[in-house]
Amino acid sequence: MRRIVFVVYDGFQSLDLTGPYEAFHFAGCLTGGYACQTVAAEAGLVRSGSGLLVQVDAGIRDLDPHGIDTLLVAGGNGVDAACHDERLVGWIADAAAVARRVASVCSGTLLLAAAGLLDGRRVTSHWARDEQLRREYPDVIVDCDPIFVRDGPIWTSAGVTAGIDLALALVESDHGRDVAHAVAQELVMFLRRPGSQSQFSVPLWSEQPTTDPIRAAVSAVHADPGARHTLADLAQHAGLSTRHLQRRFPAELGLAPSAYVERVRVEAACRALADGEEPVESLARRLGFGTSETLRRAFHRQVGVAPSDYRDRFRALTPLKEYP
Repeated sequence: MRRIVFVVYDGFQSLDLTGPYEAFHFAGCLTGGYACQTVAAEAGLVRSGSGLLVQVDAGIRDLDPHGIDTLLVAGGNGVDAACHDERLVGWIADAAAVARRVASVCSGTLLLAAAGLLDGRRVTSHWARDEQLRREYPDVIVDCDPIFVRDGPIWTSAGVTAGIDLALALVESDHGRDVAHAVAQELVMFLRRPGSQSQFSVPLWSEQPTTDPIRAAVSAVHADPGARHTLADLAQHAGLSTRHLQRRFPAELGLAPSAYVERVRVEAACRALADGEEPVESLARRLGFGTSETLRRAFHRQVGVAPSDYRDRFRALTPLKEYP
């Protein structure tokens, strides 16, 4: 049985713990393969950043790190103070030296860096910690775009709900895709995202429109991603000249109109691929890509995998067995 140990501290993000914990717990129910445990500087009640109190199984003085399969460090606003707890940081370093693999969720990456585990490695974290990681740990290769990253035995993930994606990837690595899909279904995950997928979905990857003309153009794209959205079409929706739109659109949204349209269409394709069996060729025509090759190239740029691979990953599977 694989022993999964979750590290928490005052001010941790509760979902960084509970999301992966539930994923491993259910995978253990299916396979008998996992036992979950929590550890903090001291055993007892530990308060999350939102005020939720969690009863922690063991303190670091009581928990022998030998025998840990996976060490997973939660993130949260309390991570900065935790990075200055020499006993906790030292215990993480010692445990990482004997664990088969080490993982972090969100800003938990900072604790792994403080323990000296990330120099020369590529990692991710919550996008809001990108600058801090680069500044405080210049020897770490920071890439805060992917949902999760694996570099050797070190796995790091983006913020909060991305910890569930990380846990599912770890389960898949141990027990295969069918088990990971069954866990995702039990957790009612809308999508089980590949690690290469960007953290920045449509509501996050651009600024919001600040004026009515650009808001009108953006609304037209979201209302019908497959419609013809040339520069002239968008300018007509906005009531602006094409030249004025070309200047205003990136100033408000950080992207050229054509790049924005492509990203909205790719996200619409992601939803369609996950939800149905429409042929890729038909999907490409319906969503405005024209040809399947154009869709494939755009998909690789934005998601990092082929449309067919994305569909295979998210196609619903029958659960292996009922929850005990």
